[in-house]
This record gives sequence, C-alpha cells and structure tokens, in this order.
Amino acid sequence: MPAAQATAHILVVDDDEAVRELLRDCFELEGYAVTEAKDGAELNARLAEKRVDLITLDLKLGGENGLDIARQVRSHTNVPIVMISGKGDPIDRIVGLELGADDYITKPFHVREVLARVRAVLRRYEASAASGAHETAAGGAAGDERFGFGPWTLDTGRRELRAATGEVQDLTTAEYNMLEMFVHRPSRVMSRDAIMDLLKGHEWSPFDRSIDSLIVRLRKKIEPDTENPTLIKTVRGVGYVFAADVRKA
Repeated sequence: MPAAQATAHILVVDDDEAVRELLRDCFELEGYAVTEAKDGAELNARLAEKRVDLITLDLKLGGENGLDIARQVRSHTNVPIVMISGKGDPIDRIVGLELGADDYITKPFHVREVLARVRAVLRRYEASAASGAHETAAGGAAGDERFGFGPWTLDTGRRELRAATGEVQDLTTAEYNMLEMFVHRPSRVMSRDAIMDLLKGHEWSPFDRSIDSLIVRLRKKIEPDTENPTLIKTVRGVGYVFAADVRKA
C-alpha cells in the first residue's frame, strides 16, 4: 500500500460498538490510524483534536440523523465521507451523495468491500489534491480565490457564493463543487462525462441523469430567468457551457 494511504487517519462514526470495532480492526490491519465516535458530538470533538483524512458515517446514530450530521460536517470541511447505513432506500443514497458524501454502502456489508471503497476514495482525493497543487504551481487555479460573474462573487476560500447585495446564497456541496468547476472553465463546452470526471468524489449513475438534475437546481439559485439561462447554457447533443464573463474579484 502507498505510504500516503498507509498513514491515513480514519474516523469511524457509528452508535453500534460492534460495528466500530469491526471497522477498526479492518482498517488497522491495513495500516490506517483509526479513531472512533458514537455520535455527532464525539465526531465534532475528534475533528477538533486532530487531522482526519476520511470519515465513515452511519446514517442512523440513535436519535440523530446522519444526513444532518454530514451536512454540518460539509459546511466547514471537505474531508471525504463514506456513508454506511442499513437503509436501502435509493432516495437516501441520492440525498447523501448530493450532500457531499463520497460513497454510500448499505448494511450488511463485507469488510473487504468497505476497505476497497475507502481506498478508492482516498486515492481520488490524493489525486485531486496533487492536481490542484500542480495547477497552482503552473499559474492555474489557486486554493483561495474570488471570482466575479454576473451579479455574483464566488469565494473559493470560504466556499461561499455572494450576491451583489452581500447576501450569501445557500448551496449544497454538490452545487458548490459544480459551480466552482464551471468558474474555472468559462466558455468551455463540457460533456456530461467530462463533468462527472471533474467532480471527483461523487458517484454518478448514467441512468438517473444526476448531472442534469444538479444543473437544474444550480440554475434555480443563480440564473435570473431559469427558462432562459444566460450563465449555464445547454449545448444540445453535447453538454453544458458556463457562458458568463468570469473575472478575478
């Protein structure tokens, strides 16, 4: 195993002690450092104590909703999240991924499958971080930048979108990630496959038109007229293009 992955720190969040022990044993045998948490309060405490490279998060933590916890985590950190739950409802899966989860596994699970999924997510984030560092060194996209387009300003450091009035527009993690992807590539026609590849960390299904649904939701939040979009335009038979005049703010 590559050294970067062997030293990764995984936070296992589950209210079932037996499940936590099972995952701890699985990850530690592969060389990962592991910390446990049984609820949202402990999760926040662990995040404050030390760097965490990945979180496995049960969606049902006693009386707490794992989706709400994932939303709260995503509001202040981009740490990878692999959701683990006994729920098999596809709506929960879609909502979880749109909130910014990087994968979704249902119970009962095989520990080797969990390990394989975790390895894949860590590799994607490692590759994405290396790519970002390369772009910055080459004069490309930096980590903390502000871009203006139309009446909006996107602050990549704060991960915030503000209107000309100064009001912050609420975006889900998936919506923000897509908008940042577009802002860095103005006037470039993007196929759905290219968008899927760039939005690493999300699992897309070709049959559920996830990209199109995400575009619709993002348009509702940034377009003055969703019936006649001027920022994110459809290129028939190809995909989409961010047609706004993007400027450094």
